[in-house]
Amino acid sequence: MNVIVLKLGGSIMAKLPESFYKILVELKRSGQCEPIIVHGGGPEINQTLKRMQVESTFIDGLRVTTKEVLNVAEMVMSGSINKKIVTDLLKAGTAAIGISGVDNSLLQTEPIDETGKMGYVGKVINVNTSLLTHLMNHGSIPVISPIGIDAKGQHYNINGDIAAAAVASAIKGNLVLISDIPGVMEDVNNESIIHKQLTETKIEALITAGVIHGGMIPKVRSALQGLAGGVEESVIINGLSPTDLKRYIQGEEVGTKIIKEEFYHV
Repeated sequence: MNVIVLKLGGSIMAKLPESFYKILVELKRSGQCEPIIVHGGGPEINQTLKRMQVESTFIDGLRVTTKEVLNVAEMVMSGSINKKIVTDLLKAGTAAIGISGVDNSLLQTEPIDETGKMGYVGKVINVNTSLLTHLMNHGSIPVISPIGIDAKGQHYNINGDIAAAAVASAIKGNLVLISDIPGVMEDVNNESIIHKQLTETKIEALITAGVIHGGMIPKVRSALQGLAGGVEESVIINGLSPTDLKRYIQGEEVGTKIIKEEFYHV
């Protein structure tokens, strides 16, 4: 199977046109790819926390997660957001099943930080790929909420980009990070340019320079994590231009590709 793991960021989901899902269904039906979706939910989580007057802070683009924040994150992502994406896929004409990383221990997790400063933020240590393969073999697109579970039953909030990279690595699929921008952007001589290709060396240099910052940091680092885990390539593309997804699947150069050093060319 030509599996692609698509990460839908919280900032893009409300803006995605119906045509995005229709193109995805078209690509699946034609056999050009077998999609898995992993989603985030930052903006909706922020709104819910604000209504509940719960403070939330970030460290290097990751949300510090107390028990209260965890409960809200799970409610929002595994509830309303997950089922909204499933509904959009059903309307586009394909079967879809929404699950969280807790279901059947899909995302087996441990704390991302042993010091405890991040709270209940997890990293994926194993993915139940047999569950995903079963769903895909029966014609469904799995839609994954990035809430994980450890061996003791404790739930964890997992950054969506990190979760998507772990799923892509485990199932040996390409990682496609769907954003609301065309890729990693930089202002050069008052002109905004897109970095067509980035390696780990270039990414770290852009982070140091402040070009890559905030939520883009876990995005590019998760792309590197995917490469290290066996993903052939990772790419950041613009979901607001749905044909970009089709062009990428068909081998055209779109967005920003994150590649290994040995494959970089100017």
